[in-house]
Amino acid sequence: MLPPIMHLHLEAERNALRWSIERMIQEVRSHQPGGCLMAQYLAHMLLFLQALRIHLAKDHPGTGWFYAFADKHLSSANRAIHAEPAKNWTLAELGETAGMSRSVFAERFKASVGETPIEYLSRWRMLLACDRLEKGDDPISVVAPALGYQSESAFSKAFKRVIGCSPRQYRGQGNSATETRPAP
Repeated sequence: MLPPIMHLHLEAERNALRWSIERMIQEVRSHQPGGCLMAQYLAHMLLFLQALRIHLAKDHPGTGWFYAFADKHLSSANRAIHAEPAKNWTLAELGETAGMSRSVFAERFKASVGETPIEYLSRWRMLLACDRLEKGDDPISVVAPALGYQSESAFSKAFKRVIGCSPRQYRGQGNSATETRPAP
């Protein structure tokens, strides 16, 4: 989603990337244990994240979850959803968290993310459920309420709608399960 070439117009942008590159060079030249690995991680973290921040800071219209995190109002609602996925969120509460009316929030969220806040919440819960089903052995009766579902059957129905199979089938797929997982 990033452009192939980005022009750094601001001195602060150039300084941040210059610092990142200089730090990577120091790591490689220091011959410290793990220096090459540190340089590799710095390249991924610093350069990519800096490029992403610069891109998002420019007023580019775009659709997707990271555009919502670039919006100061929507990001507070997204952080709340991510912090408390099991909470029974309403549009009014999320709008209030974002400092907007319910209707303005819902419209802006949909325009920015490409889905409604409740659809996003549901998909986020299912991503968390997929992770728990892949990595843990908690029964579905434990996973469901931990993600905000009042019953195992409500959770299973939502899971099947979003993922395309039941939680039990998903767990039984083992390592091939990640192919079914929805994108963030």
